[in-house]
Formats: sequence, structure tokens, C-alpha cells
Amino acid sequence: MSDREGWPYTTGDTNVMNPLNDPTALRLSAGALEAIFLPARGMLGASLRHQGEELLRRVEDLDAAAAKGSTAGIPLLHPWANRLAGSHYEAAGRGADLDLSSPLLHLDANRLPIHGVGWPLLAWEVTEATHARILARLDWTRNDLLAVFPFRHRIEMAVTLLPDGVTVETTLVAGSNGPVPVSFGFHPYFGIPGLPRAQWRLTLPALRRLMLDSRAIPTGEETPFGAFDRVLGDLNFDDGFAVVDEHPVFSIEGGGRRITVEFLAGYRYAQVFAPKDKDYVALEPMTAPTNALVSGRGLGIVEPGGRYRTAFRIGVTAGL
Repeated sequence: MSDREGWPYTTGDTNVMNPLNDPTALRLSAGALEAIFLPARGMLGASLRHQGEELLRRVEDLDAAAAKGSTAGIPLLHPWANRLAGSHYEAAGRGADLDLSSPLLHLDANRLPIHGVGWPLLAWEVTEATHARILARLDWTRNDLLAVFPFRHRIEMAVTLLPDGVTVETTLVAGSNGPVPVSFGFHPYFGIPGLPRAQWRLTLPALRRLMLDSRAIPTGEETPFGAFDRVLGDLNFDDGFAVVDEHPVFSIEGGGRRITVEFLAGYRYAQVFAPKDKDYVALEPMTAPTNALVSGRGLGIVEPGGRYRTAFRIGVTAGL
């Protein structure tokens, strides 16, 4: 049984119906947690509410975000996470020359292609939907998509909501005509309701920091990064990391509530994005480092017919 009914949705002083007024929007509910995902818009996680309060950020105006090509909520970044160093790459025996004027692509301030194909442009097929679970798939077979990423494959996603969190499992299934490189990730934006950003406590595990050039492209060098546990204050993060622990846990905490992101499978890299002048923190699981399609560093390859499974969990606890 699927729940596709309009859900009254409040963000600050704004009162609207389902995000993007999308009739395909799916609502999940379990205990004090409620979520909305948009299969027609990239399987975007458009809302995650705990005890009626929104935990996601940049979801206030998804129509505007879609029009600008901005990330918001919990977006999948595919076929690459973060940016590429240029418009050409070669991976798994094939090359691609990107048309930077393509409406499928978004460019950063340095005119580098960032975050793969925009989430509003990828319509997923829902194969199962209940009050607490969604199964969906995306077939990468359209000619325009193959011009960006010339590897036939399928992405399968399972979203499961429990009273203490949501798990997102994503599996890349390679087509039969050749191997497929793996460099996708997610870019979830979080915030603590009712508490200024400066008072949020950020906790990171021990990691290895990726050294970046002036364009935020990894140079190939890494340095140790010890476990971090501090109130944010005016600290600023926009850093890439290689994961050290098998199941690392990242978190923000404050006001009696804690939001965690735990890497369960398939994610060996992370990006932490916490600009000091914004009221959000992004804790981003990544299968490969930024620019992996160009550099080849940390790039996984799925053989024809093979599968690459990933999973991460967003946990929510209160009363701390």
C-alpha cells in the first residue's frame, strides 16, 4: 500500500503541501519520524521530521532549487559526487567529453561540472511503497544520460524508515556490455531545530584529510585528521576525507537532539561541508573521492552484470 496523499508541510512561516507539489511524492512514517521522498525528482529526500520539526535544510523552496540546479535535502549525486577537474574523463576503458552547456549539468564557480546529473532531471520507477519502505530503480539507458556517462547500468534504492532513523541502500548494477565506474555519493543537509548553528556540536571520527588545490580538487596527498568533537562556533568546513574505520559515525548535536550519519557499506570517502555563515551541516557519504573519474584515484569498477552495494543510516535521538 502506498501513501501518496498530500501532506501538510510547514517550513518556518511557509505553509505548503507536498514539496514541489509533486503527486508522486511518497510519505514514510515510523514513530516520531516522518519523511518525504520524490521519485519523480531524483528520489530526493525532501523532508525528514522528528516530533514535527524539520531536520533537513535547503528544502524551503525546492522549486527554486530545482530551477537553479542546487542541491537540497538528501540528494543522490550521480554519476559523480562533487566536482570534476574538467570536461573530459576516461574510465573503465571509455571516454567522455562533456558538453558544459547541457541542461543536465550544473557548473561551480570555476565552471567545473559538479554533482553529476541534476536530481530534478532523473525520474525513478517505484517498485514497492509502504508506510515505512520505498523500493525504486533508475535505468541509465537514455541517450542524453549516456552522453554524460557512457556506461549502461541500473541504480536500485531502498529507503527504510524506523522510529530511530532512516537507512538508504543504493546498489549499482552494471549492464552486460562493459564495466561501470562507481563514484556516486549523497549530500544530506542537516540542522538542529530551534538552536543557532554556532551552538551545534559536530563530531567526526578519525579520518585522513584529502589535500586540495585552489579549485577544491584533491592533489593525491593525504594527512591524518584526528577525531573531532567541538561546538561549531564560527568554524568553517569544506573538506574531503578518506575513511579509516569500517563503519564511521558522523554527528551533529544540540538542544537535546542528536543526528548521526553512519556509513554501513560501500562508502570509503566523505565530505564535510559546514560553511560558517549557513545554518546547515552536510555529512556526505561518497563511494570515491572528488574527481575520481578523471584521476582514477579510489575509483571502484563494477564488472559486467556485477553489483556494487552501499548503505548509510541517518539516526535521530532525543532527550540527551
